[in-house]
Amino acid sequence: MNRFVTAERALRTAAPHELLDAVRRVLSEEYAAESVELFLADYGLTVLQPVSVPPHTAQPVAVHDSPAGRAFGAQEPFIEKADSASMRIHLPVTVRGDRLGVLSVTLGNDGATRGVLGELADIAEVLAHEVVVAERDTDVYLQARRKARLTLAAEMQWQLLPGRSCSRREYDLSAQLEPAYALFGDNVDWTATADRLQLYVTNGTGEGVEASLLTNLAINALRNARRAGITIENQAALADQAVYAHYQGRRHLAVLMFDFDLSTGRAKVVDAGSPRLLRLRDGVVEHVDFEAQLPLGMFEETDYVVQDFQAEPGDRLILVGDRAHAAAAPEGETYGDAALARAITSTRLLPASEVPRAVLRELTGHRGRSAPKNDALVVCLDWRGR
Repeated sequence: MNRFVTAERALRTAAPHELLDAVRRVLSEEYAAESVELFLADYGLTVLQPVSVPPHTAQPVAVHDSPAGRAFGAQEPFIEKADSASMRIHLPVTVRGDRLGVLSVTLGNDGATRGVLGELADIAEVLAHEVVVAERDTDVYLQARRKARLTLAAEMQWQLLPGRSCSRREYDLSAQLEPAYALFGDNVDWTATADRLQLYVTNGTGEGVEASLLTNLAINALRNARRAGITIENQAALADQAVYAHYQGRRHLAVLMFDFDLSTGRAKVVDAGSPRLLRLRDGVVEHVDFEAQLPLGMFEETDYVVQDFQAEPGDRLILVGDRAHAAAAPEGETYGDAALARAITSTRLLPASEVPRAVLRELTGHRGRSAPKNDALVVCLDWRGR
């Protein structure tokens, strides 16, 4: 335990850009580590990028068929035998359900190694918290996450997101956007308190920076109203006014808003557009319809009305942006509810963190091309309740 305290103190006192150096030093001194590497998941969740000094020369490792990727996917430590004298331990670097990457530590192959596995996992968790805090003051970790250059619009969109996933005892929440390096206007936002979860899924319109600017205006208008303690129907009304005041009805965007009571699973819903909701319950996928209201910014001073929704323990809720739903294969077949239902059913055994990416892979296969022409958003909410 004293070694863990030493490691924790070293990470908390390290300069933001020196977290990897700090964890290497303390693991070498306190745990006799032979090597330590930090890998961060890229924006597309396809590879784990090594954190190194630019220009980055170390090679990334695949998320889906590598030992580090197994630790990342399962969110459990994975032990790889390096040789007869050493073993390599891959540890998830995750903060509150948001999977950042993997810490890989090579130790001597003796009986004491497995005894420190719990401590090493705790150190990886502390490292995850420190990386999130450090990103306020350095670009080292944001640079390491990208395997290609982001477009300006994508840079704006990723910075707007609260995270890529979140976990609490009542729910697991995860989202993914594609094409990860060339996003337009789709977005997801959430916030939670002791008693409530508010979740917003946005369908942006337009392309490039203009689409991102529209979404940024709407999301920040919703946040501004939400942080003033205003109900979701009035949040929608104020964001609607903000968008209309700027664009005078020339531009608008759709949003689906939820305000969940964590103790009961009952939610207030505002459907302004909107993205689609599909529910997997008892092995059956069904489309959940709400009464669609006007998108934000279409007309001046639109009033919005809440509707009721009930989530039951064991429900998997999949929210899909319109452009993902309407994507077409080369033959012209639309990727509608039937295809989405098949994709959702095929991922029923995966954890929520893996579902959005898996559904988007299915979408890419249906399209018949390697990258979507328009951006696509999938959000997965696994509801456990209390």
